[in-house]
Amino acid sequence: MKSDDEILEMVRQDPGLAELLWEVCEFDLTRGDHCEPVRLASGHALEGIAGDFTGGTFFLCGERRSIRPVLYASSEGQAGLIGHSLANALEVMIGLPSWWDCLKFSGGGDLVTMESAAKHLERDELRDQPELSAQRVQLATALSLHLATAPLLLARLHDTVAISTANFLLTVENGEEYESLFGPWLPSRNPAWSSEPPS
Repeated sequence: MKSDDEILEMVRQDPGLAELLWEVCEFDLTRGDHCEPVRLASGHALEGIAGDFTGGTFFLCGERRSIRPVLYASSEGQAGLIGHSLANALEVMIGLPSWWDCLKFSGGGDLVTMESAAKHLERDELRDQPELSAQRVQLATALSLHLATAPLLLARLHDTVAISTANFLLTVENGEEYESLFGPWLPSRNPAWSSEPPS
């Protein structure tokens, strides 16, 4: 497995790879500044490394070493771990481009509900972005990452978010805590999904 720094350097040195990473999972190394000052309640170090188009930020947690946990913080006040290393987090994001929506439509962190949402999202992706499957394989190969099946990636993401304990609790300067990445919504909340069962 490549170290966090090796992966980051590969992307920085290859504009084509950086663009592909953005197209597949909206991971942009030029957007590492979060929308507000934040810190871990544990006092552990926090390094913003990338962002997405919604204003969310990806952080490496802890003192600098070859592999560090990855925490995602949305611009709307949710945060939690999404991988035990950058490689681990990217495998989830590349294999599940709609990972964030799977969490939002999780019914408070229910894996079966996440699986239902993932089926709807996969159908939408195949319809709207038919080139995405090939791009995912190309990106995973370039970064020497493993593309697991969607159920395995969902289980991994669910378990990682669920262990976002006090050591990885994100707060703002006044001490207010970010909420969990597990959203309260069910897939039935989306009218487009409720009118057609997942395949």
